[in-house]
Amino acid sequence: MPMIIAANANAQGSHVGEWRHPDAWDRPASNIENAVRLARIAEEGKLDLLFLADGNGVRNMDKPDLFAATSPSDRPGVFEPVTLLSALAMVTKHVGLVATTTTTYDEPWHVARRFASLDHISGGRAGWNLVTTSNPGDALNFSHDAHVERGDRYERAFEFAEIVKGLWDSWADDAFPQDKASGRFLDPAKVRALNHAGKNFKVAGPLNAPRPPQGHPVVFSAGQSETGKDLSARHADCVFAIEGTIERARVLYKDLKDRLEKYGRSPDSLKILSGVTIIVGETAAEAQRISDELDDLVPPAVGLDYLSKMTGTKMSGYPLDGPFPDLSGEHVGPTGIGKAIVAKALEQKMTVREAYRSILPQMAGNLFKGSAKEVADQMEQWYRQEACDGFMVAAPVVPVGMERFVRLVVPELRRRGLFRTEYEGRTLRDNLGLARPANRSFSPTAKAAE
Repeated sequence: MPMIIAANANAQGSHVGEWRHPDAWDRPASNIENAVRLARIAEEGKLDLLFLADGNGVRNMDKPDLFAATSPSDRPGVFEPVTLLSALAMVTKHVGLVATTTTTYDEPWHVARRFASLDHISGGRAGWNLVTTSNPGDALNFSHDAHVERGDRYERAFEFAEIVKGLWDSWADDAFPQDKASGRFLDPAKVRALNHAGKNFKVAGPLNAPRPPQGHPVVFSAGQSETGKDLSARHADCVFAIEGTIERARVLYKDLKDRLEKYGRSPDSLKILSGVTIIVGETAAEAQRISDELDDLVPPAVGLDYLSKMTGTKMSGYPLDGPFPDLSGEHVGPTGIGKAIVAKALEQKMTVREAYRSILPQMAGNLFKGSAKEVADQMEQWYRQEACDGFMVAAPVVPVGMERFVRLVVPELRRRGLFRTEYEGRTLRDNLGLARPANRSFSPTAKAAE
C-alpha cells in the first residue's frame, strides 16, 4: 500500500503570516479560481485527497491583532465546504474531496444527504470529517446560550454517526432500475426506513438519495482524547493525528490500531494521517530562507495572540523572552493541539517567543523542512516506523508551496517506491485501500434477521 498524502486546501495557508508573503495568492478570501488551481495541483501530483477544515463562527474578535491578521484556523472568509467541493468535483476526476461537518450543531439527515450528494456528484470521491466542535462561541449561532458539555458532545457524536451510516444504507445498490420499458423507476422491495429513536435523535428515514457509490463516503476524525480515540475506532476510516515527535506518534498509532479489535475491525481498516507542514526548497538553505521570511511577517503581538488561542491561556502576561510557563495542569487549547504545544515547549525548554514562532507554521503538528531528499527522509522514517500511514500536508506558501512539494518531494518519494505514479482506483476508498462497506439493511445478516 503506497503512502497516503492529503493536501490541506486552506487557500490562506497554514501559517499566520502566509497570506502576506509576496508569492502568496492575492485576495484569497472566497476565491473560486484559487480553489480550482489548488485542486488541480493536488491532482497533478496524484495526491489522495483535498481536505477542507471548517468552523461555524467568526472567531478571535476579542484578540484584535490576531483577528485583523487572521489565524489560518479561523477561516472568516471561506466557502461552505461541501458547496465548494461539489464545484471542484466538476474540474477534477480522481482526487478525493473531504470536508468537515460538526455533529454538535447539525443534524444527521442533513449531513447524510450532503455527503451522499457529493459522493454521487464526484463519482465516489467524498469524505466526511466528523468533529464535535471545540469552539464554545459557535454555540451562539445555533440557538444555544452555552456550548454543549464535552461528554454530551461525544455521546451525541456516537449516535449521530450511527444514524448517518444507517441513512446511507437506506437503499440497496440496485434499488433504482429507472427502466422506461417497465415503468419501474425504483424497486419498492429495496428500501428500508431507519426508524431510529435514541437519546438525542429521532430519525425515520429513508434518505432521499440512492446509496452512495462508495457505500459510505470515507469518514475521517481527529479527536485524540480517550473518548475521541474510541469514536475513531468505532466509526472512522481515517484519523488526522497531531503529534510533534515520532515517538509520541508511534504510541498514538499503536493505541488507535489496538482499539479496533473491540469493534471487530482489522488494523488495515483505519488509516492514520499525521499532520505536517512541509517547507521544501531546492536546497536546505532555500527552505530555511522561506521559513524565516514567513516567521518575520508575524509581529510579536499577533504571535502572542495566536499562542494564547492555541493554548487556551492568555500569554501576554508572560515575558516574551522568558521561559515558557508550565501549563500542563491547566485546561489547554482546542482538542489535542494545545496539550501538544505545551508538551513540546516544556520538553525543549523554549521561551515564550520561541514557542509562538515554533507553532506559526504547523499548529503544533510536525514540521519537515529542507531539501527534497531531507523532507523525503523524514516522511519515509515516519511511514516505515509505523508512526503513520501517510500525511496531511500543509505547504506554505499557497500555491507555490504545494507546487514545490509536488515538483520536488513527490518524485523523490516515487523513486523510493513509496508513492503512486498513477491513481489505482476509481473511488477515494479504492485509493486509500479501504473496503466498501456492506449494506447493513440488505446484507445476508440483515435478511436473516427479518
